[in-house]
Amino acid sequence: MAAYIIEGGHKITGEHTIQGSKNAALPILAASAATKRKVILHNCPKLTDIFSAFRILEHLGCKTIYDESTRTANIDATGLTNHIIPEALMRETRASIFFLGPLLAALGKAQLTPPGGCPIGERPIDMHIEAMEALGAKPTLSEDGSSITFEAPEGLIGTRISLRFPSVGVTENAIMAAIAAKGITVITGCAREPEIIDLADFLNAAGAKIYGAGENTIVIEGTSAFHDCEYTVIPDRIAPVTFLAAAAITKGDLLLKGVRPDHLDAVLTVLDQSGCRIQRNSPDSLYLNRQSPLRRFPTIRTAPYPGFPTDAQPFLMALAALGEGITAITENIFENRFRHAHELIKMGADIIVDDKVAFITGVRKLHGAAVESPDLRAGAALVVAGLAAEGITRVEGIHHIRRGNEALDAELNALGAKITQED
Repeated sequence: MAAYIIEGGHKITGEHTIQGSKNAALPILAASAATKRKVILHNCPKLTDIFSAFRILEHLGCKTIYDESTRTANIDATGLTNHIIPEALMRETRASIFFLGPLLAALGKAQLTPPGGCPIGERPIDMHIEAMEALGAKPTLSEDGSSITFEAPEGLIGTRISLRFPSVGVTENAIMAAIAAKGITVITGCAREPEIIDLADFLNAAGAKIYGAGENTIVIEGTSAFHDCEYTVIPDRIAPVTFLAAAAITKGDLLLKGVRPDHLDAVLTVLDQSGCRIQRNSPDSLYLNRQSPLRRFPTIRTAPYPGFPTDAQPFLMALAALGEGITAITENIFENRFRHAHELIKMGADIIVDDKVAFITGVRKLHGAAVESPDLRAGAALVVAGLAAEGITRVEGIHHIRRGNEALDAELNALGAKITQED
């Protein structure tokens, strides 16, 4: 099994430019299918999930070209004809569900199976189904129950959709379907994440008429007048947490460029209160320095944006393991998101998990150990912990980490870490 071998005890210092947002690029790539036009997408990160999206687009009849040197994707969706995504492609990434709305918008039908992704808890697609039904699509389960076919032979019809939970994925799927629906669609109870705003900005650049993205209520006026467009994806807002945590846990100092500090308010507040010195140098840069011991962390409760992001929780747990006193982290989004706690315990952390709350008592030091990455963010957090641990840490299961980090080992090594990769 591929693994990172980390030699602890080296400070993270220097400058790093943040990659484009995975969670923004994936729905935008899917949305390009809805327009059935040509798209040039800049700042599209080089990730395994992105390549999975390319494979789905190509299977559906689109053409894709990706320039790794410039992180630019060219998508020609004018040849979109296929509405069926096979199970093998659906299983590659959770983001495969994002093609449901675009296929219904472009072709009036879609067939798919349950998506893959990290095993961080139940992420049912019932709300996606409900949103498509509200717009007039009729779902039919296959005889063996392995796939669902959605059909809207008369086209989607604008309607009012009330989400019972502010799901990012459902909000995005509903938007992508509604852009081609007849009439007006009003979605209430929407998620407010920056990635939703980015999706709406992209679609509007391609001719859609979307109003209120980033607010509780979004209004979409259906249209068929889409056109070619060129767009730049926003910076990732979880990748910065990885590098900030790496600098903080090693008493380093780090300048991040190409970042949106305003998207990180909840995390930066916690880091500041824990004893890190943070400077927001500009609208697209951020500096962190830590010399003093980590103070006791405030209570952390994950919540939909603008609350504390669930994806950042594992990194703060790694930091709290070396902080003063007891830190409580409550996970309110996914029920299986503390699997990294057991791995941190192998490294000497003092953590007790009680249902959806983890209690972390700070220890003087962590020690190297063989640990396994249970999911994308947890795996990256274990790498961060390994940077501060005494001795050698082996993190296995790094295929999860590669789903959201372009080359985490090389990027950290450029900042002073000593990480090798074993295949």
